[in-house]
Formats: sequence, C-alpha cells, structure tokens
Amino acid sequence: MEIDRRRNFRFSEWAPGSGTLDSGNTDSEGTETPILGISSSELHNEFFSSVLKSYAKHKQYGILIQLLQQKYRSPELESQLEEPWLRAYKDNKFFLIDGLLYHREKHTSALTVVDRDHISLILQECHDCPYMGHMSEERTKERVASTAWWPKWEKELGEYINTCERFQKANRKHGKKYGLLQHIEEPKHPWETINMDWVTGLVPGGKENYNACLIIADRFSNSMMCLPCHKEDTAMDTALLFWNNIISNCGVPKIIISDRDPKFTFEFWTNLYDILAPS
Repeated sequence: MEIDRRRNFRFSEWAPGSGTLDSGNTDSEGTETPILGISSSELHNEFFSSVLKSYAKHKQYGILIQLLQQKYRSPELESQLEEPWLRAYKDNKFFLIDGLLYHREKHTSALTVVDRDHISLILQECHDCPYMGHMSEERTKERVASTAWWPKWEKELGEYINTCERFQKANRKHGKKYGLLQHIEEPKHPWETINMDWVTGLVPGGKENYNACLIIADRFSNSMMCLPCHKEDTAMDTALLFWNNIISNCGVPKIIISDRDPKFTFEFWTNLYDILAPS
C-alpha cells in the first residue's frame, strides 16, 4: 500500500504481527485507508527519502529491516541485534511502512530515525520553531513521541531543552533562592525553646475588649500560656506582654519560633532588648 510520505502517522490500538500495516475500510474509488486517522506534520517527502537512505549507514537498522521482511524468525539475525534494538524487536515494537521503520507504543507510533541531522531537525521542529514556542519538557516530549523515535530520546530531549538559551531565560527564577530547612535543636530545659502564635478574629471580650490571643508553647514540656491581646498590637506591645508574663515567670528563652514576618521579629527583639537592658 502506497502512503503519502508528506504526513506523519499516529496509529493506535493495532498490532500487526507481520510488520506491515493492515488496511481499513475501502472508499468508493477502491483505495484503502489506514485503520485510524492520520495527523499531518511539517515533514515532507524529501525528509522521508533522506531517512530511508540513512538506514543503509546503520547496521542495526539493516538487520531489523531484514527481520521484519522475513516471514519466519531468524535466530541468526536476532543474535546480531544489540540493545535496545533487540528488546524492542522481541516486544514487537517495530514495523515497516514503505520501507520506513516505525516504533509503536501503547497509543502512538513514530518514525524511527538514526542520523544525527534528522534527530536535530526533529528536536528543532518540536521545540524551537515559532509555533512550538519553546514549550516545557513535558509538552515537547509529547510532541516528539508522536513524531519520531530513537534510542534514549527522552534523555537527549532533556539535555537539549536544558541547553536551550531562550527556554532557560523565559523560565529563569528571578527571586532569591529558597533557604534550606533548618533542624530545630531539641531543648534540654523547660522554656528554653518556645513557639509563638497568634489567634485573631475573636469576638471582643473583657474589660479591654481583647480580640486576639497570643499562644506561647514550651517545646520541652508542651505546656503553654494563652495571653489575651489585641490584633492591632505593635511589636512593643508584644514585647511588654512577653516581659510581664513569660520572662518574669520562666526566664529568657534561647530560641523563639514565630510565623510573623522578619520586620516584626526584628522590632520585637529590639524592643525586648531595650526592656532588658535600659540605657
């Protein structure tokens, strides 16, 4: 069956055992069409002819084509195949269409290429060309998988994208690098390391109309203090609250862990230091 080579094929859910493409329905003119649909690409006849000529330069391709053209298995020829060709052949991954070698997966089949120029062209067409827009590795992988196959193509595709200057610039992170997680040393004494957390949005209550609560927990004993406060309290207000309720009863902790922003933490420590060591 003669097929227009200007098209790139994607066949699904069929597994011809003889290495040739089974035909589907016959139209009114008597010409056979493939079982499933065909999606076109930008690959032209010249490209397919060039791929066909390149097979003669590659020993493994020549052996595969001989095996697929034979009606019976040839252990002698199979023994000359190397990995990953041998494994793929035994798994019935290869088939021929008009002399061109195709590699099938579960839901797609793609043209098998070996020449470096052809591989470079495929990578450029699937990632660099304007209508591809230097897509992510995952989306480019989907495009390549339906277009062409060669050994270790996924690894080579990843390396190609990692060296794509335009892609790296477009996806470069401009912010500061995230800090590494720091291990919190286990305290050896009560109130040596504490956690501070605020509960806000409470219904105002008490003589001072408190609408928030400062919860201070000791990491050593798991005991805690709940101190009523206001949501609008400043760092100085919190430092005074901390002085009157924690330092006066439990001493000065070595480590304070809080979810407040660095500015508040800095002001809190500055005000607390001023209270502890007045000039």
